[in-house]
Amino acid sequence: MMEFLYFPEDKSEYIPAAISLFFFVVAAITSMYFLVKHSKKEEKKWDDKFK
Repeated sequence: MMEFLYFPEDKSEYIPAAISLFFFVVAAITSMYFLVKHSKKEEKKWDDKFK
């Protein structure tokens, strides 16, 4: 068996990992939302300036 893989018998050890994963996913989605929003504003400014 692969000894470098660790699957705990006590499934409550997964809870902190799930919580941190949840927060990182929410942070990634939020930052992506703001990046897209900012990019659209910049595109509109550019279009207004050069058209």
